[in-house]
Amino acid sequence: MATPREIRNRIQSVQNTRKITRTMELVSTAKSKRAVDRVHSAQPFSIKIEELLSGLAGSAKDVSDPLLRQSTSPKKAIIMIVTSNRGLCGGFNSNTIRLGLNRRKELIANGTEVEVVVIGKKAANFLKFLKVPVAQANFEIGDKPTFDQAREFADSFMERFSSEEIDLVEIVYTRYYNAGSQKPFIKNILPLQLPEGSSSTSSAIFEPDAESIIKALLPRAIRVGVYQTMIESVAGEHIARRIAMKNATSAAGDMIRSMTRQYNRVRQAKITQEIAEIVSGAEAIS
Repeated sequence: MATPREIRNRIQSVQNTRKITRTMELVSTAKSKRAVDRVHSAQPFSIKIEELLSGLAGSAKDVSDPLLRQSTSPKKAIIMIVTSNRGLCGGFNSNTIRLGLNRRKELIANGTEVEVVVIGKKAANFLKFLKVPVAQANFEIGDKPTFDQAREFADSFMERFSSEEIDLVEIVYTRYYNAGSQKPFIKNILPLQLPEGSSSTSSAIFEPDAESIIKALLPRAIRVGVYQTMIESVAGEHIARRIAMKNATSAAGDMIRSMTRQYNRVRQAKITQEIAEIVSGAEAIS
């Protein structure tokens, strides 16, 4: 049985750990709020582009653009897996990586050559451990993805897709639904799917024409789509870390209470034993 001193040292150690997890919880709470604000700030632009494309699609006839090229049996695809550089965020990274690997396996089974691109050290390290080839790894996105970083990826994808070097681009990331719900999700980037045409602009006159405007909007829609996956992933990371640290802080509190009860029992037993020894000694002398 552990001595009171040993139990007291354990309690002190867990208390120190609880201070760390509590601090990390507070930091993640602040970071998650800023990340969620960025998601909400970007959503109106994304929604407006979709509305514009929907309205234009209702007025345009047949739009021909390389970014709309459909392939029923893609020969080569790119899967970009978005994770974090740091851990301590529960199953955030592992769930996203698992979904990405399952999608890769599915495409390979259908005869598609798959090129894997990763964002974040966690995905890169895990895929390296599994000996899965990684064509490109980026560790510089950080907590504040910029639109320029997203545009760099998007423009590279569009260039290779337009030249028919690749036939499919998908991004696997943690999608943000609300503060209480974030789930791994596969977002199709290319080929771009035009939303169903709306009749709200059927009587509008476009200059130069609806088809030309659609072609001008397509690259912007793709860049916004890539950017959206990055900022939503960051928001999901901080929310997951906040929850993980909150659970760790709560578990540490339970351990401290349990060990405190154990310490009191051991200390009480030791005092009782000492009293019994004193009484026995007194009786022996008398």
